[in-house]
Amino acid sequence: MPSATHIAFSKERLLALPPSEAGKRATYHDTKIQGLQLRVSPSGVKTFSIYRRMKGGQPERVTIGRFPAMTVEQARKQATAVNAEIEAGGNPAAARRAIREEQTFGEVFDDFLKKKRKRDGTPLGERTKRDYSDVLRLYLEPIRGRRLSHITRADIKTIHAKVTKKSAAQADRALAVVSSVFSYAADIELFEGISPAIRVQKNHAPSRDRFAQAVELPYLFEAIGESSLSDFFLLALLTGARRSNVQAMAWRDLDLDARVWRIGMTKNGTPQNVTLSPEAVSALKARKRTTGTSPFVFPGEGKTGHLVEPKKAWAAVLLRASLRRLLDHLEGIGKLTTEERQQADQRVTTAPAAAAKRYRAIADALEIDPAIYDMTDLRIHDLRRTLGSWQAKTGASLAIIGKSLNHKTHQATAIYARLDLDPVRQSVNTATQAMLEAAGIKQPAEVVKLPTKLNS
Repeated sequence: MPSATHIAFSKERLLALPPSEAGKRATYHDTKIQGLQLRVSPSGVKTFSIYRRMKGGQPERVTIGRFPAMTVEQARKQATAVNAEIEAGGNPAAARRAIREEQTFGEVFDDFLKKKRKRDGTPLGERTKRDYSDVLRLYLEPIRGRRLSHITRADIKTIHAKVTKKSAAQADRALAVVSSVFSYAADIELFEGISPAIRVQKNHAPSRDRFAQAVELPYLFEAIGESSLSDFFLLALLTGARRSNVQAMAWRDLDLDARVWRIGMTKNGTPQNVTLSPEAVSALKARKRTTGTSPFVFPGEGKTGHLVEPKKAWAAVLLRASLRRLLDHLEGIGKLTTEERQQADQRVTTAPAAAAKRYRAIADALEIDPAIYDMTDLRIHDLRRTLGSWQAKTGASLAIIGKSLNHKTHQATAIYARLDLDPVRQSVNTATQAMLEAAGIKQPAEVVKLPTKLNS
């Protein structure tokens, strides 16, 4: 074979190859993967194959796919698999069968959801499974039916770039799902080679440090007190627990006398003892009288038996809080009379959506910066961060904060394990008092009841 037929395969080079002479096939050898060929017919059809001499001395050719439907990267992966089969003593028929029987991404994904275990040996949670399935449905359909070795880094980069235009965070999440599925496939020996998700550049994700500021707390507490889920939001704030754990809070896990909530398993795969402030205990005792026979603190009508989605109620809380903050500003700069303010407060209570349209239009006309009043960027998870931030404000160490919030890092785990609940309890109680004082609903050293409707 002339040396000119040995080339480093690339998309551009292979596209440029001309049809062969009539009655002949032109054969080109890849210089990077042993045995990988591209055969070109007189009509211009280009086909990848593996040409190898078997251990018995007989040469064999295995056709693996057509270019450009099969990319150079895919052909090299297939060739690597066939070479491995031959080196192990197999034959071309076995190699073809290995390729034909290779599972698709969707098949491995389904197996991943069923059999994947976290570091502590527990299966993936139902919420995690739903989230992963949503990612597959929304963003990964182009590769669902593709065999693993046919998925290239270019495919994943294309998906990532497309999703990034809608949501940078979701694009990175899709990338993480692909990486997890390929790692799982490698672990159970369904896939050999380099994951196509490797070295795909993630989007820059600035760390989120949003938490409720002192000036926001009066409005936040007032709006929470009016919510049908007031108890839920208050306990999310006062415990600093993750939203999913608060939603599934069960009475059997609460020891109100000892002021401890025992969570059997958290997101990071470890149990947690959450210290309860006196205010949290008071809210729970009052709530116990309203939940009937339900085993959950926040009962729900779905199959889980507990509250599942509080986002709508949270949006209403933030809308009311933002509007009242805006009204205070408008009144402070003389744009609302006392009578107009009373009318505005009534509108916020009875028709918040209409009130938002009316008073935000006034704010826009006056060129008032939304940052002065808008709190709608505050997330439920930020309540967790709020407790930690107020602990830091009141002098708690990072180790104490990590213990109370069940943060888990390799460096700090040993320190957390040595801490008991006493300093954590003191820190949480101190932070709670500071938040209540900032909200204007509790004076130093004064015991008052939290503003809550105590129903949901």
